[in-house]
Amino acid sequence: MTAFDPRADLHSSALEAGFDAAAWVSAGVAARDTRVFEMWCDAALHAGMDYLPRSADRRRDVTTTFAPARSALVLLVSHNHAVPTKPSGGTRVGRVARYAWSRDYHAVLRPALEKLEVIAARLGIRAKGYVDHAPILERGFAARAGLGWRGRSSQIISTSLGALTSIAVLLCDAVPPVDAEHPDRCGRCTACVTACPTDAILTDRTLDSRRCIAYYTVEHRGAVPIALRTQFGDHLFGCDDCLEVCPWTTHAGRFSKLLEPDPELAFPDLEPWFTDSGHAFLRRYGDTAFARARRRGMARNAALVLGNLRDAAHLPLLAMGATDAGWEVREAVAWSLGRFQSDHFSHALEGLTCDPDERVMLTARLALEGAFFA
Repeated sequence: MTAFDPRADLHSSALEAGFDAAAWVSAGVAARDTRVFEMWCDAALHAGMDYLPRSADRRRDVTTTFAPARSALVLLVSHNHAVPTKPSGGTRVGRVARYAWSRDYHAVLRPALEKLEVIAARLGIRAKGYVDHAPILERGFAARAGLGWRGRSSQIISTSLGALTSIAVLLCDAVPPVDAEHPDRCGRCTACVTACPTDAILTDRTLDSRRCIAYYTVEHRGAVPIALRTQFGDHLFGCDDCLEVCPWTTHAGRFSKLLEPDPELAFPDLEPWFTDSGHAFLRRYGDTAFARARRRGMARNAALVLGNLRDAAHLPLLAMGATDAGWEVREAVAWSLGRFQSDHFSHALEGLTCDPDERVMLTARLALEGAFFA
């Protein structure tokens, strides 16, 4: 007769709740993971995400987040969706990272984690679930749980799910298991490093956020460095380039039980981002990842994509953005208008040379001089 193991029941419940993979790990934080994170912060590779180094002390010990923690059930959810059909109408150009194709995964996973907390309590386990919003080194936990390994892209790679995943953690007071760390399966493959448009992937398997498209299009407030803009190509929100080329992703098939892609998020219409108010934008996108960048961030991103595509059909939309309330939008529009060899909307660019914001004015003057046309 086998002894009752509440961890096994909770593991099964997690898969039944829709998570794509789950595994137990001890709640202790590996010194190696702490060292990598702190060296990354010390080198300022976190860019403007100053909340990360501020939480370094708490990341060394998860009991500062959940005092009873002895173990953790680490959970993966896949974003490896099939590509939905593009809707008709509007201006639908640019690429969106797959995790943003559905409702904000934080909002989707929170109820699933709360359900697991209730089940854990019935099994006599105190538990608390987290997805991204707590100071936990999730990738280190996932690797030690055997769910995958930290690839050259710095992301967790699973042999069954590939690299397009997000991690949730259910901290528990259950008896900790023996860790079973996953072996490294990258071999000599450097596909992710080669695929990065901005050379943001470093040799020590960390990421330089100061060069990362995902950072700038999602987290960054203000203007994107001019030196990086052409390398952004048609990336509208986030970037999956290093994840999609991973051989483990290409062989993974289609998963994601909890997340359903929405064509309006996978192929959004850019026009409302230049016409909606901030409140109207949140009414439309408040439960999506786009809310993280806010209306101004999304309009800025859209302007840069239009400048890189250089399709004259998009000039009226850029001209509209020249009067945007956000200086970062007007500045991006000035740069993008300077990418066109056309006199039809030169009045919009000339108007920006007198913009009240010096950053916009400077970019507009450089654009008129042809600095961005090459």
